[in-house]
Parts: sequence; C-alpha cells; structure tokens
Amino acid sequence: MHPLPEFALADKILPAIRDAAPDSVGLRRDIHAHPELAFEEFRTADLVAERLTAWGYQVTRGLGGTGLVGRLQRGTARRSIGLRADMDALPIHEDTGLPYASRHDGKMHACGHDGHTAILLAAARALAETTDFDGTVHLIFQPAEEGQGGGRRMVEDGLFERFACDMIFALHNMPGHPVGQFGFLPGHFMASSDSVTVRVVGKGGHGSAPHLAHDPVIAAAHIVLALQSIVSRNTDPRDMAVVTVGAIHGGQAHNVIPGSVELRLTVRAYRPEVRQALRERITALVRAQAATLGVTAEIDYHWRYPALINDAAATAFARGVAADWLGEGALMQDLQPLTGSEDFSFMLEQVPGCYFIVGNGEGEHHSTGGCMVHNPGYDFNDAILPVAASYWVQLVRRFLAPGA
Repeated sequence: MHPLPEFALADKILPAIRDAAPDSVGLRRDIHAHPELAFEEFRTADLVAERLTAWGYQVTRGLGGTGLVGRLQRGTARRSIGLRADMDALPIHEDTGLPYASRHDGKMHACGHDGHTAILLAAARALAETTDFDGTVHLIFQPAEEGQGGGRRMVEDGLFERFACDMIFALHNMPGHPVGQFGFLPGHFMASSDSVTVRVVGKGGHGSAPHLAHDPVIAAAHIVLALQSIVSRNTDPRDMAVVTVGAIHGGQAHNVIPGSVELRLTVRAYRPEVRQALRERITALVRAQAATLGVTAEIDYHWRYPALINDAAATAFARGVAADWLGEGALMQDLQPLTGSEDFSFMLEQVPGCYFIVGNGEGEHHSTGGCMVHNPGYDFNDAILPVAASYWVQLVRRFLAPGA
C-alpha cells in the first residue's frame, strides 16, 4: 500500500477503517483484476451486495440494470443522505504490469471506479458498526457511468422515489493532485457532453473525373473548418464551449471519390442555454455548408450528459466537513471547473448535492498515482482509500448528527 499523505495523520483515519484497510485494499485489487463494462457489472454487484447484506444493510438490486442500493437506518429521524460510487470499467487493454492487473483482455479499471467502490464499502463497514447518527444512509452503487448513462437509468427506475435523499454526494479520484487532497467547487463543476454524427452524402465517382461526382470529402472538409467558427464567433467569450471533430471516415481508395463521409463530434458546455445554442448552430451550419457544395447532410444529435452543477449549500457543507477534519491544508485551492463530464449530473438534477475530487497523486507513473485516467498505465492509488472512506463516515455523522 502507498504511504499515507503527510496531512492524513494516523489519528485522522478512523480506527475501524485503518484496521480494515488491508481487507479494503485487497477487495479493491480483486475488483481491479476482474473489470466489467457498462451494464455488465454482475460480479461486482454480487460482491457489493454480499458484503452489504453481511453488515446489516437492506439491499435492493436491479436499479438501472446492475445497480444497487444499500440502506442503513439508525434512530428515528427522517433525515436521509445518499452516497454514490460507480462500478464500471473501460474497454482499454491494461499496460501496468501489476500483479493484480486485469485478467480480461481489452477491459480495465482505467478510471478508478474499483477504488470508488472499495472506498464506499469501507465506509459502509464502519457505518454499520456505529450508532452515533440519527437517520438513514443510502449507499448507491451505480453501473455504466462511462458514457452509457447508468445514473440516468437509475433515476428513471425510481431511485429517489424509492430511496428519498435530502442530499447526495459523490467523489472521484484525480491524478495530478497530491494524494488525498480534497477539491470542492460550488456551481458548474463539469461540462455537459453531447455526441453528434454527421453523414455527408454526395455522389461517388472516379478520382480522374471529379466533375462527374458530388464530392462529400470536400464538403466534409469545409464543414470541419466551418465548425471551428462556432466557438470563436457564435459563442459569448465569457462562456465555455467545445466543438471537437474526433473522427472522419470516408473512402478506401486513392483514386475513388466515396459516396459519403462520416464525421463524429463531441460538444460541451457549462450552461444549458449555451448547450442548446450549440445544437442549433451546428445543425444550421452543417446543412448550409452541405447545400452550398451540392451534397446533403444527415445529422444524428445525441443528447448525453447534462452539465454537473453542485448545490452551493451542499458544497459548503461537504467542504466544511473536510476542513474541520483535516484542516485547510488538505483542500485544493483555486479549483477550476472541468471540461470532462459525469452522469452524476442526472442525480444532481433531482436532489441537491455535491460532487468533489480527491487527489490520486502526482508524477506520471501508476506507482505515484499521477498517471491520468483513461490511460492503459493508470492505477488507483490505494493510499487515498482509508482517507476517503473516513471522510464519508465523517460526512454522514455530521449530516445525520442527533438533533441536527
């Protein structure tokens, strides 16, 4: 196990979590060795359900497919809190060489969801052994965060109708920050994320006679260049917007003009009105460019994740718990919004809450925790596991303090 960060002194880690740390790390590495993709988290869900049941939680399965919720009640207060962890892996081939590396080619926990799950289970175990809170804890283990909308599926399956929460919270490890530092930001924290597929349809022909064809390659090139004007000329400079063409597919031969070309885009924004304006402008621009060049354009605009917006009161509360427990030195200063996306945003649209980050380590190697996520060389840093699990327990105790 990596050494604990300097500010996370032994007396800051809850004894129950410190004592169980070897088991928690072993569990995390077991999950890491057996990664499961979106909506395929059967083994992971079985493992989570088995442990929660053994610790006295009421477990409900099948929300959002492979998702589950563990419920624990103490006292008589009607207050309730939700804590969420994601469980899915990514379709990436692991290249860490670790003894607990993925045993399944083409699948790996390249984003640390194995760690998030183990953190919440470590907290669950400690919470089950305490009686010093009054209210209900809902532990939400979510499938399919990686682009497949498992959070939305759980909400659509009645998550909050069945498990009412006054506030909800979630965390994510973040390489590039010191081990165990906590980062909180009210308001817009992560961007919306939408996917657009544009099929430019023309008339194919031989490369030696381009005048007899309607070239979709030329039209696609004009569209790609024109799309770059949307952020620079159609979006208020004070607003964040991203329009990126990530893929172009068309043609197979040097001397043949293809009949069609496909473009794939990612579109991101913080504000909903900017998100809507981007859709309208992209659609109008693509069609106009296509028409000008004598071809047509088919547009499949897929709304994916809304922007993640932290509730101000929930964020202030969560930050205060960390500051009181670890001190201001454990908090990231001048944290800025991220342009990545996260489907915890669907839950925050229903219930006020806070999504925050925990430093996974610096450097560029998995041994230091600094290798960026979605990388074949990434690994979750086990040093943050007992720190983050202890924080969950502190958060629950404060939120559900008797008489609160």
